[in-house]
Amino acid sequence: MNPNSFDMKRSLLLSTAAIGTAVLPAFGKVAKTETKRPNLLIIMTDQQRFDALGIAGKYPFLKTPNIDKLARNSAYFTHAYTQCAVSAPARATILTGMTVNNHGQRNNDVKYKDSFGFTKNLSFDQMLCKNGYYAEFHGKLHNPSRIASCYANFTRQDGPNGEIEYAGEMNFKEYHKYIKDLYGDIPFNEGDLYDNTYGMPYTPDPIDRFYGRGTNYKISEAEKKIRPLTQPDAHGKLPISAEHSYTAFQARKAIEALKRAGNSGKPFSVTCSFHFPHSPILATEPYYSMYNPADMPIPASINDDMKDSPYLKENGRLVLPQYADPSKIGYMMSCYFGLVTEIDKWVGEILKTLDEIGETDNTMVIFMSDHGEMLGSHGMREKNVFFEESARIPLMISFPGRIKPTVIDKYVSNIDLYATILDYMGVKDTQKTDSESLRGMIEGTDKKKGEYIVTEWNFRGPGEPNYMIMKDNWKLYIPYTVDSKVKNAMHNLNEDPSEMVNLLSPENHDKNVAKAEELRAELVKWLKKHNPEFVAGVAARQL
Repeated sequence: MNPNSFDMKRSLLLSTAAIGTAVLPAFGKVAKTETKRPNLLIIMTDQQRFDALGIAGKYPFLKTPNIDKLARNSAYFTHAYTQCAVSAPARATILTGMTVNNHGQRNNDVKYKDSFGFTKNLSFDQMLCKNGYYAEFHGKLHNPSRIASCYANFTRQDGPNGEIEYAGEMNFKEYHKYIKDLYGDIPFNEGDLYDNTYGMPYTPDPIDRFYGRGTNYKISEAEKKIRPLTQPDAHGKLPISAEHSYTAFQARKAIEALKRAGNSGKPFSVTCSFHFPHSPILATEPYYSMYNPADMPIPASINDDMKDSPYLKENGRLVLPQYADPSKIGYMMSCYFGLVTEIDKWVGEILKTLDEIGETDNTMVIFMSDHGEMLGSHGMREKNVFFEESARIPLMISFPGRIKPTVIDKYVSNIDLYATILDYMGVKDTQKTDSESLRGMIEGTDKKKGEYIVTEWNFRGPGEPNYMIMKDNWKLYIPYTVDSKVKNAMHNLNEDPSEMVNLLSPENHDKNVAKAEELRAELVKWLKKHNPEFVAGVAARQL
């Protein structure tokens, strides 16, 4: 791999930090060799990009001391990618170790019934429970109900037509009741808008789609036809205490789960799946005002005209110009980073609880996100694309006494967490999946894995790029059919880290097509192994 200069500087910094902390206790005493079965703690955020951490070095002002400390005591992966930059498909991949095409959860249209072609494979948590583990999951599951059958905090419900559901904390309903009991009906101040997700008024920022429209503005039918109201439209400040934010609510659920798990008499798996920093980009004080919008670094690609990109119209770019406005994007960035710092505070509390119950030394801790956030890069918000800001994620795995603190710069995918978890937990995998354990890479015995990465997107078929392959910081993405009208694209991140030059555009094509063929050949090998039905289309498509 030939990483860009930013990654090289960061890697050097982290390698030095890891050496300096390797001899120190990692959140407790170093574990002794014992027969006690290991535990698993997963902390997952939603839509946190890979560089939205203090330790990543991109934003020196960003305060994430607890996550940074965890990273320094972990195998910290600097080039980790999501298998798909959409929540439900990515989470299904993490849970099952299967490609999006193979597990069947291709979009966010999650029905909480086992009724629409979702894989029959067990998740890693179901496999663990089958082998004697106690499990709880708190926060955003965003997968079909069947996947929750093993969690002690989910209850089985038989529907009238024979369908089976597992009811638990899958949405905001329980939180809405919690806030209603605490605050009653929260009054509107002049200029406030109403957020459906939080179920309360908020004070909008200038980047908000309906900023300045007046108190409790309701979207008109004409505006709905142009673009319906969605979660990402909301930006601003919430009128409640930080102690009662949704992040705090979810974290306290996980803390109580850890205490129950510690008393269960079994090895355990506990997941805290935070909703944020996903939209709506709404924060409480002090996190809302923690970072000054005027001080936010404007993305280098914010004014990219995208004329040679297949993503010209993606994520509403052409009808949402505020995300390409340097005078407004700072409001989104500052609030987003505030939400990240709030999560960091609660990560510290969760890890403190793990220590208090005496299980730190016997618990593998994984911190990750499901995908990233564009945050104004290329004038876009959200995810759904193969750009680094969307597809690249934070990932670290800590296991005191069993995983030495190290920085790993090779390419890895969250598809491999399934096999890695079962490997370290000592549970034999009896299913056919697409997942391969990262243990050899972590322990230095596997020198071949991580040479390239493949991610996918099957949301709307070949109307968009479907596969991305990246090797040596060269990235190719193409549709999976011969006749798709979508543009092929290739970027050299060694020279173009902002991904603004399409090396397969008409003026660049001839001198770069040979490199594109090299990448395609690697992609075809991957498809033959994992998604063979798309080999013919990808192999025959004209580059």
